Amino acid sequence: MPKIVNSWNEWDPLKHVIVGKADNCCIPPAEPATDAKIPEDSDMHGIDGPRSEESIIKANIQLDNLSKILESRGVKVDRPTPLDFNQKISTPDWDNGTMFGCMPPRDVILTLGNEMLEATMSYRSRWFEYLCYRPLIEEYFNNDPDMRFECAPKPRLTDESYRENYLSEDITVDERLKMVAEKRFVTTEKEVLFDAADILRMGKDLFVQHGFTTNLKGSDWLRRHFPNHRIHTLNFPGDPYPIHIDATFTPLRPGLIINNPTRQLPDEQREIFKKNDWEIIDAAQPAHNQPPPLCYSSIWLSMNVLVVDPKTVCVEETEVYQCEQIDKFGFEVIPVPFRDAYPFGGALHCATTDVYREGDCEDYFPNQ
Repeated sequence: MPKIVNSWNEWDPLKHVIVGKADNCCIPPAEPATDAKIPEDSDMHGIDGPRSEESIIKANIQLDNLSKILESRGVKVDRPTPLDFNQKISTPDWDNGTMFGCMPPRDVILTLGNEMLEATMSYRSRWFEYLCYRPLIEEYFNNDPDMRFECAPKPRLTDESYRENYLSEDITVDERLKMVAEKRFVTTEKEVLFDAADILRMGKDLFVQHGFTTNLKGSDWLRRHFPNHRIHTLNFPGDPYPIHIDATFTPLRPGLIINNPTRQLPDEQREIFKKNDWEIIDAAQPAHNQPPPLCYSSIWLSMNVLVVDPKTVCVEETEVYQCEQIDKFGFEVIPVPFRDAYPFGGALHCATTDVYREGDCEDYFPNQ
């Protein structure tokens, strides 16, 4: 039987991937996890319910086009099975008016080696999102005898998992940044919490962002779950809304990372990269000064790119400065129209998750 699942890093040649869908996506009602994320000037405030059919169609056109581009490069593409996200969900501890969607599989599924791991997730609206990927994961499990199918401990997400009244409406950006610098986030240490998009895979080393969606207990669980790997917890004190690492810290190939210049990795956390001769270079400025309408994410989705192989990178086509920078690094840049998909969960890295990349588990950081 063939080997189906294998991926150890963010840059080896991509051969099989999951690309998300925008079908049925909703803007969920406010909950403790989302209240802290939405900026004061965002048009998301006070809006919830199904996204417009027009916006869904536009997003799916771009997601389908990404799939075709990857297939033209010899990459097998699978797609999730959307749920009816516009329905009330509940557990014994809480209920929520709707779910979210299944455009960003990177948030939910972590592939490491021959294992696909369902993350805990830290939003109530995304508690059942793993169900969209179960048909695919079950298929891989049935057809690959070496594939490991794992699920992190499902959190209860009671009020104890969040700081009460974490952010008031009149808090300043400086006050937000002070809280982030002090590592006081909306999530508590009550239970294990992590989103898969807070984890970067670099062979034997995993770099995990501690922020709004992943707590220290989540990092510790990953350390225990992957005992053959080294887990490094990172923080980016310049980010007032630290959610998911892939618009902040983006490895392009062994030895090269672009870092959001407004969210610098602290000097003491740079040491492991310096000791191993890695370059950390400021990412190019975004081409846009604001995100698309009804978008959760920042303008720094510009650096949320998808590495197809060590010489080829997909970049959103209107992010011309990021395209130019990556071209100067010596990569072939594939421009991909994707801004209509941004509001549904992010950019090109977010909208995909690996099933198979060529290559083995290498040690890129021998000096520690």
